[in-house]
Amino acid sequence: MQDLIRQTLAQAMTYPAYRDHLTRLLTEEGRTTGDNQSDFYLEIAALNEARMDRLDRKVRLTADTEARLATLTRPLTLLVLTEGWCGDAAQILPVLNWLAEASAHIELRCVLRDEHPALMDEFLTAGTRSIPKVIVLDPATHDVLADWGPRPAPAQRMVMAYKNTPADQRPPYPEFQKALHTWYARDKTRTTQEELVEVVSGK
Repeated sequence: MQDLIRQTLAQAMTYPAYRDHLTRLLTEEGRTTGDNQSDFYLEIAALNEARMDRLDRKVRLTADTEARLATLTRPLTLLVLTEGWCGDAAQILPVLNWLAEASAHIELRCVLRDEHPALMDEFLTAGTRSIPKVIVLDPATHDVLADWGPRPAPAQRMVMAYKNTPADQRPPYPEFQKALHTWYARDKTRTTQEELVEVVSGK
């Protein structure tokens, strides 16, 4: 595992580099990450750019998050498996960047899931390659200390309830996605912050 982590980190991007990569793909090549370049995926990728732009403009760490981050004493690397077309990643990656910018002990690195299947398969969720997946590492040893993802617990319950509903009884997928992202908007990243700060603080 440590060799796999080490190899992956050598190819990982900073958050600004990740954002630049996504933007350049969309604006210069009309593409997103991964092999699926359908109109649907491109529309989602463009929407995700707007979501990340909005979150990047204003950091909204809660007082509790800031206080918990101030207690960190050990260095951590957060290695995130992500993709430009992933709506949950667009809601969560900016929050991870807020944490990294607020704490000198946290380093954030991003890699694309579909370019790192071996690592992704070590961190499956219910047998699926669900993202984003945050892997918390000791930067000196590359030991895995914890992992989190692909989304906050209330959002995960929404997704699982949707998937477990018979296909003929589910709302259309775009309708479900609207409900999911409405939850993210109303939550204002609070739950994401609470869960992530628990993970990085080792609680």
